[in-house]
Amino acid sequence: MKAKRRLRAERRGRTAELVCLWHLRMRGYRLVARRFRVPSGEIDLIVRRGTVLAAVEVKARDDFDAAGEAVLGRQRRRIARAFEHFLKARPDLAHLDQRFDVMLVMPRRLPRHLADAWRIG
Repeated sequence: MKAKRRLRAERRGRTAELVCLWHLRMRGYRLVARRFRVPSGEIDLIVRRGTVLAAVEVKARDDFDAAGEAVLGRQRRRIARAFEHFLKARPDLAHLDQRFDVMLVMPRRLPRHLADAWRIG
């Protein structure tokens, strides 16, 4: 039962990421990396538009409030550490303006993009 629930959540998350990716592409963003993972964390999407490089966390829930509350401080720090690893691996992108975005996804609605959702430091 637990495995079935986890598989369903994984599928929902992948679908939400794909929806967000297309939403961002239609707004001029280009995909740089998807599901970037290091031992200290994971970033769902890394996108670029002009001089901005954004680490995007995608949250799919039944309502926008629940999705917005799902990005906690601990997770933000893990994403920030993963972003540091990414930038070390891609120094050609380190000069860009960096930010952390959140995309909230709920059924039968367009995703909500919260640009520059939080800051580290």
